[in-house]
Amino acid sequence: MVALAGMYLGGISNFSSFATGTIMVVAVAVLGSLTVLPALLSKLGDRVEKGRVPFVGRLKRRVGEAGLWSRALDRVLRRPLLSALVSAGVLVALALPALGMQTSLGGIEDTSRDLKVMQTYDRIQAAFPSEGSSEMVVVKADDVTSPAVVSAIESLKAEVGMRPDLFEGQPTLQVSQDRSVATVVLPTTGSGTDDLSNRAADALRGDLVPATFGRVDGVDAYTTGEAAATGDFNDAMIGNLPYVFAFVMSAAFLLLLFTFRSLVIPIKAILLNLLSVGSAYGLLVLVFQNEWAESLLGFEGNGAIASWLPLFLFVILFGLSMDYHVFILTRIREAFDGGMTTEDAVSHGIKATAGVVTSAAIVMVAVFSMFALSSELQMKQMGIGLAAAVLIDATIIRGVLLPATMKLLGDWNWWLPRSLGWLPKVAHEPEVMPAQA
Repeated sequence: MVALAGMYLGGISNFSSFATGTIMVVAVAVLGSLTVLPALLSKLGDRVEKGRVPFVGRLKRRVGEAGLWSRALDRVLRRPLLSALVSAGVLVALALPALGMQTSLGGIEDTSRDLKVMQTYDRIQAAFPSEGSSEMVVVKADDVTSPAVVSAIESLKAEVGMRPDLFEGQPTLQVSQDRSVATVVLPTTGSGTDDLSNRAADALRGDLVPATFGRVDGVDAYTTGEAAATGDFNDAMIGNLPYVFAFVMSAAFLLLLFTFRSLVIPIKAILLNLLSVGSAYGLLVLVFQNEWAESLLGFEGNGAIASWLPLFLFVILFGLSMDYHVFILTRIREAFDGGMTTEDAVSHGIKATAGVVTSAAIVMVAVFSMFALSSELQMKQMGIGLAAAVLIDATIIRGVLLPATMKLLGDWNWWLPRSLGWLPKVAHEPEVMPAQA
């Protein structure tokens, strides 16, 4: 919920809506887990064991203390430096393509061409190419039909006509009934989200509109359209991203600092989560922007990532990753406080939680993969991004990089400066032992 609250600082109403909806879902889930669930379990008693799914217990053992995760973890702890370097290198390599990420609000081209309505749209587009992508200049004045304003509009049309590389077709003009607003629709050569469209929007805002309307007193002229809106959205999001990142990471740092009374644990957790998120970004760029998997996944990309997705993925994945981290580290800290060495505590904590973490990851990957089947490109991007990130986090991060770094740091994992000794101690609940007959 803390991570999701970061979207309130995104500066865009869509993110505030995302935050409110998702926080309410989590709050209701927590409330139900603390009230309805224990009441039902108490009422059912031993009958809760009836109808157990066959082979699940055996599968849990295979991935838990005596199974797959146990063997993998033993190898990681035997060679922690090599394991850390290899796993970190893989994640960094996956994250590097994210440096070239291009974003777009998207449009008609994001919808599957297998739909009949889109096939009809494409036929109309081919028959009437001037009805394709366009940018719009909105003019406000006391009287847009005055000679000065009309002259500026005509000058704009003439200037646009001299740029056939960016604009095509005939501009259209509409005037409001009170003659206070005029809209000039300018068809462009781009698709609305590509480089040509962006260049057309930049040319209007940076050159053509100021050169024509900037000389007329009492006139305001604004440029909008798909490319212009994408640029505005990106500027607003990028401008607020530092605040979102600072809030989420600061809140996570303080929560982990108070919970585990360690300065190393929260710093390492944030770095590992950033690696997980960065690798998910890079994978999205490879799959959708560089179009590596179009034939495999059955989509036609637009060469860009949905503009809202980077921030949305960051808060969702950071929250989910921190959930895993707190869950596993709590078991490790319990074992350490119970007298185990750090290495033994790491081994015990990860093996003891492996079955639950693996099960949770499988559920989330399955749910997020449903979005990957959507005919909407942006939903497909969200589903694959979330599913891939959860899979990476539950395997490479929690199964390799976390135990390897904890083994290398040893007791330094629990280092707390004397100046922070005033922090309250959060008592981790001891494991409940079954009553003796």
